[in-house]
Amino acid sequence: MGKQRVIGEGRGERMIESIRNQVLCGNALNILKKIEKESIDLFVSDPPYKVTSRGSAGNSGGMLQKKINRSGNVFNYNDIEIDVWLPEIYRILKEGSHCYIMTNHKNIHHYLNIAEKVGFHFIKNLIWNKGNKIMGQCYMSQFEYVIFLRKGKHKKINFCGTADILDIPNKKTKVDGKNIHDTEKPVELMEILIKNSSSEGDLVMDCFCGVGAVPIASKKLNRNFIGIDLEQEYVNISRSRIEYIKIAKKRIGGSFIGDEKK
Repeated sequence: MGKQRVIGEGRGERMIESIRNQVLCGNALNILKKIEKESIDLFVSDPPYKVTSRGSAGNSGGMLQKKINRSGNVFNYNDIEIDVWLPEIYRILKEGSHCYIMTNHKNIHHYLNIAEKVGFHFIKNLIWNKGNKIMGQCYMSQFEYVIFLRKGKHKKINFCGTADILDIPNKKTKVDGKNIHDTEKPVELMEILIKNSSSEGDLVMDCFCGVGAVPIASKKLNRNFIGIDLEQEYVNISRSRIEYIKIAKKRIGGSFIGDEKK
């Protein structure tokens, strides 16, 4: 039996080919810097960002019962700033490609300013109507922004009849009564964005992929993907969920009907 070849060891092999259809555990910025320019067809991500700090949870449930959330953070690792990683996203995206970045009202102005400085063209803000409300002193929050950007020339979406308000319930996957990820995003939401801004066989990236909504949606839609997350626990969950999609697609002849395993 011959020597087994290690992925990525071939002389001249592009970095992008060695990590295609993988969820990687590591520092997103370090990995992004190694990826060749103009090699990604679509970027979709819900990056870590600051939320409004609160002194107490009051009568609120869910995330606000955790001290770290009330301090204005969601995870232990959300101090990476958009002006550090967004230039790398612009560099690796292909000309004429789309970019979706999720955020809240606290960060929207800053994110839009940085996107313009980097070179992106702002198209519009989509609204994800989550269907559930978060307590607040100045109206309850029920939605998140999805910043819709493009690199270079205009490219229309594939389904022009899609509304800019996306009504997708915010349902969390639970194990033993606990969320597997406090800011998990619905696969269905990511499917809408990926369907509209890519074609089968395209390469979709999420460098803050959490428990894998973007890679899972990409796999279901016959797109290639690259996912990155800093926490091994979430990477392991993403990989297992993607493996379930692979098995399900094989069983029914290459097309997947229904949602991923809960």
